[in-house]
Amino acid sequence: LRYSKIIIMTDADIDGAHIRTLMLTFLWRFMRPAITEGHVYIAQPPLFQLSKGRISRYAFSDEERDDIMEELKGDNPNAKIGVQRYKGLGEMNPEQLWTTTMDPETRTMLRVTVRDAEESDRMFEILMGEDVPDRRAFIERHAKEVTNLDI
Repeated sequence: LRYSKIIIMTDADIDGAHIRTLMLTFLWRFMRPAITEGHVYIAQPPLFQLSKGRISRYAFSDEERDDIMEELKGDNPNAKIGVQRYKGLGEMNPEQLWTTTMDPETRTMLRVTVRDAEESDRMFEILMGEDVPDRRAFIERHAKEVTNLDI
C-alpha cells in the first residue's frame, strides 16, 4: 500500500451504505490483510448542512441535525434555519467536499475493524447469497424493525 490507507467514500444516505457494504465485502474476501492490518477507513460525509446567517454547521445524522437546529434557534423558536440535505457527494461543491470529507485537518473517518468486515460479509451472504430460506427467515425476523424503507 503506497499511502497506508484505503478510504471508502460513499454518499451518507442508505444507497451509500449499500455501496459501502459491497466494498467492505470485496475487501474482506479478496484483500483481507488490508482490513486485518488496519488500513481500511470509511469517510464520514455529512448528511445535512444547517445555516443561520453566517453560521454554517454540518450534521451526520437526523438526530445531530435536530440537536444543531435547536442550538441554532437558541432563545428564538421561530428563527429561520436553512437546511440542505445532501443526497450524494456530487451535490457538494468542491470546497464543501474538501472541508467536510477530504481535508485531513477537519474530516472524520472510521477505521474498519475485522468485526465490521465480518458483519458486512455475513449480511451480504444472507441478502445476496444463494440460500433463499436463510434470506426469507432473516427478512421475516426483521421486517417489523424497518423504520426507513427506500424502494
